[in-house]
Amino acid sequence: MAWSSSRRRFLQGLAAGALFPGTPVLGRSSWTIHGAPRGSLRLVFYTDVHAGPADGIPAALARAAAAINAQQADLVLGDGDLISGGFETTAAQVTPHWDAYMALHAAIAGEHHAVIGNHDLVGAAPQDGSLPAEDPRRIYKRRLGLDRTYWSVDALGYRFLLLDSLRVSGDDYRYHGWVSPAQQAWIKEQLADLPLETPLVLVLHMPLLTAFYGATEGATAQAPPNRAVINSVEVMELFAGRNLVLVLQGHLHVAELVRWRGTSFITGGAISGGWWRGPYHGTAPGFNVLTLAPDRIAWDYVGYDWDGRGSRRP
Repeated sequence: MAWSSSRRRFLQGLAAGALFPGTPVLGRSSWTIHGAPRGSLRLVFYTDVHAGPADGIPAALARAAAAINAQQADLVLGDGDLISGGFETTAAQVTPHWDAYMALHAAIAGEHHAVIGNHDLVGAAPQDGSLPAEDPRRIYKRRLGLDRTYWSVDALGYRFLLLDSLRVSGDDYRYHGWVSPAQQAWIKEQLADLPLETPLVLVLHMPLLTAFYGATEGATAQAPPNRAVINSVEVMELFAGRNLVLVLQGHLHVAELVRWRGTSFITGGAISGGWWRGPYHGTAPGFNVLTLAPDRIAWDYVGYDWDGRGSRRP
């Protein structure tokens, strides 16, 4: 595909977003990076769709797809929890939820990838007494046409590393944020032949770094193991001396920017907002629009034409 570096196209994309009434720009920021020198990459990043057949959700997803397409992105990345309820249900029970998500997936134009979230682990711990699925990732892989749940994408001089950030724990938390040793070995292989200055982007559902719990529960509050990656320091050490410009993460349903040692961590809000009940901790239903220029990132969190009414939590 052709990667556009046109400022005119960037402005056209912003104007296109205004075609949707009530589509606010909810957050806007820009900061310097050491990006790729070959031009600007326009990126849409969405997370926590929680797709399902409940009243109003398919129509809301159609509006979300239209708003995403209006941004005319070069690359679209989804960040897990594509469906609702997969973890505790069987493959048959969750089929309508996957159908609802795949309608959104098919409606989004251009190059499009989506990582796995905890709700996408189908049959990991069924509540109806069924045996756990032998491979909770099987339906996700089949629906998305993937051989495995982590891979890389190259775009305009950037290397995107898309990860599986989950393990089924069997304890009271049910799952943990976790990047497996196999993936860590794969990351080392990915980096081995890359120049040190290559700009890198990580995409994973569970946050590597977040201020959410300190902000909402007090400065000393810690994230529980099912809300963030518990081996995050180990993962970040793999990128020591590397140009890790951006980490895109989800799970928490809030729009958040944390910067640490030259890396920016964006928690991407949610297409579903507060699980289809409107805003959550001040973050409305929406998605992220980023422009990665040679020397700068521009980030907007953008709402779409859905106000949280007419749907019920799936």
